[in-house]
Amino acid sequence: MSQQKSTMARWLRAAGLSLATLSAVVAAHAQNAIESVTTSMQSGAEVVRIDLTQPLSAVPAGFAIQTPARIALDFPGVTNGIGRSAVEVNQGNLRSINVVQAGERTRLVLNLKQATAYKTEVQGKSLLVSLEPVAGAALVTSASSSASFAENRNRDTLPLRDVDFRLASDRTGRVIVDLANNQVGVDIRQQGKNLVVEFTKSTLPEGLRRRLDVADFGTPVQLITTQQVGDRVRMTIEPSGDWEHSAYQSENQFVVEVRPRKVDPTKLTQGVGYSGEKLSLNFQNIEIRSLLQVIADFTNFNIVTSDSVTGALTLRLKDVPWDQALDIIMQAKNLGMRKNGSVLWIAPKDEINAKEKMEFEAKAAIETLEPLRTQSFQLNYTKALIIAQGLTGTGASSGGGGGGNSTSRLLSARGSVIAESRTNQIFVSDVPSRLLQVAELIQKLDVPVRQVLIEARIVEASDTFGKSLGVRLGGGIINTRSTVGAMPVVTSNPVVGGSFTNQPSATTTFTNSNFVNLPSTGVAGNGNAPGTFAVSLFNSSFSRLLNLEISALEADGKGKVVSSPRVVTADQTKALIEQGTELPYQVATSSGATSIAFRKANLKLEVTPQITPEGNIILTLDVNKDTVGQATTAGFAINTKHVQTEVLVENGGTVVIGGIFEMTENNNESRIPLLGELPYLGTLFRTRDRTFNKTEMLVFITPKMITDRNAAR
Repeated sequence: MSQQKSTMARWLRAAGLSLATLSAVVAAHAQNAIESVTTSMQSGAEVVRIDLTQPLSAVPAGFAIQTPARIALDFPGVTNGIGRSAVEVNQGNLRSINVVQAGERTRLVLNLKQATAYKTEVQGKSLLVSLEPVAGAALVTSASSSASFAENRNRDTLPLRDVDFRLASDRTGRVIVDLANNQVGVDIRQQGKNLVVEFTKSTLPEGLRRRLDVADFGTPVQLITTQQVGDRVRMTIEPSGDWEHSAYQSENQFVVEVRPRKVDPTKLTQGVGYSGEKLSLNFQNIEIRSLLQVIADFTNFNIVTSDSVTGALTLRLKDVPWDQALDIIMQAKNLGMRKNGSVLWIAPKDEINAKEKMEFEAKAAIETLEPLRTQSFQLNYTKALIIAQGLTGTGASSGGGGGGNSTSRLLSARGSVIAESRTNQIFVSDVPSRLLQVAELIQKLDVPVRQVLIEARIVEASDTFGKSLGVRLGGGIINTRSTVGAMPVVTSNPVVGGSFTNQPSATTTFTNSNFVNLPSTGVAGNGNAPGTFAVSLFNSSFSRLLNLEISALEADGKGKVVSSPRVVTADQTKALIEQGTELPYQVATSSGATSIAFRKANLKLEVTPQITPEGNIILTLDVNKDTVGQATTAGFAINTKHVQTEVLVENGGTVVIGGIFEMTENNNESRIPLLGELPYLGTLFRTRDRTFNKTEMLVFITPKMITDRNAAR
């Protein structure tokens, strides 16, 4: 009975696992997928039929390669549902077909014996690819305006338009070539450690014959060399490290993407999720060791199974990637796996953990007995004291034995480091394995720091206008007593303090009073006095007079102040530059006496740049523009303009980080009631003042990375 219950439990677990796997497969097939790929001969030409689960909305984009002869078609949003990635054909000009899925895109590659043209046509849920006979012209056509291209051997050579490099996400380097048209033949191949791209029947203008050094972008691409070779343009892309590439064309633009290859040594197959070839398994109560042997035969992996791996398993899997099937089997039996190249060691998890623990303990024991070595490192750009602090984690300038217990300590318990600041060297004593780690760390840290030139422009503009108009109106009586009968003579205007004189034998008295006294008061901020114009009117007997004085002033001024502080600093290092005046003022001390203190009225630029991996610059800014203001009883006041912000600016670009606009308009009028309101005549009984001032300040910032010694000059 217990055996039947155990069998029933295993059957239920297997059924549940099968249902989960089947539901995952059904969900995966809910989107469009390639169901089958078949070939046939029609009228002497090969026809490839691709059957999908859903109709295509448009003809897929594709491109052709001359050497080796290939035709590639990209299906976005389509998965590989045929269960394998290679289809052998060996019929006519067609060798084989590869179906490769990458994320949500599937690429179908036709491997040809000789380059030829092709046509595409959508029929219901199928796509027909017709290959023209090899004897025909190698001209690629398409049933629509999709991006299909190849070489037309009979046409004239045309020049390339542009060659550019751009940084994409995930440290991907993108080489973009603008072609003359969409029928330029492209041949891309890997030659040694480089990637060679040739454009047939093309010429290279003189302006594009250059060598691009793009190592600073942080992508695998280091150099791009473009040159003319016969009737072809050859581009050599020199990457570094472990990389992979992809190429595609859209209309007249050909793009080569080179990205770092993300390799996980613990995964059976590289890529997102499970990407192994699909297989189907249907076993009842099969031994685990026999099941692992079946998977080994299918995958060509070398599997070493521990003696403690025992038991049986019942499973039913259909069209499941083999790496997922192996993962399911190991989870069901609590097994673990360690991968070393093409060899898989499978054992219970407890056994693997115990073995790894023993290896670590043995390595630690050997490290305590291994003889120490001393190695010196010459530093070029980094201070020896900083590196020593990082190695020991104690903050000391020189380290002795293993007294440091910081978690950031890189040296072993027996290791020590001495920093020599005079020659900027460090001397490290430790086991050889730790010395290798120290050398790798120093190689990454001891690099020149990039520098940034920051230039600020502070522009202050002012526009002032003032107008003042006033009037004085008065009159007087002249009394003249003369024995000779002489006529009085006016020597100056009585309104402004003059007097009347006559012949020596005459005596004249003058009585004056102002009826209206509203003169111009001048324009505020302008030191000039108003201009005046006076008129005196006499009666026929010169005994009465009327005085009229008009005073007016109009002032118009424009000004501009441009301040341009510049400073050079290293990446993520604060820089400060200032210029100005220190103003003294008195302050009281605790004893009651007074002392002199100083306050700055400066132009100041304080900035901390940070260079991003994309080549942009983040600036933390503090800009001050202070000037001496009006004098007070406590000292001079300070006019302050202050901007503090953080902005992201592209290299060499200019951004306005702030601005202040101020406008002041005043209209004042003084008049005599009623009389000042009369039309026209009322002008004689009032005075008017008008001022209109505008001030504006803008702050411009331009950061620029310095690439050579002459950049900051």
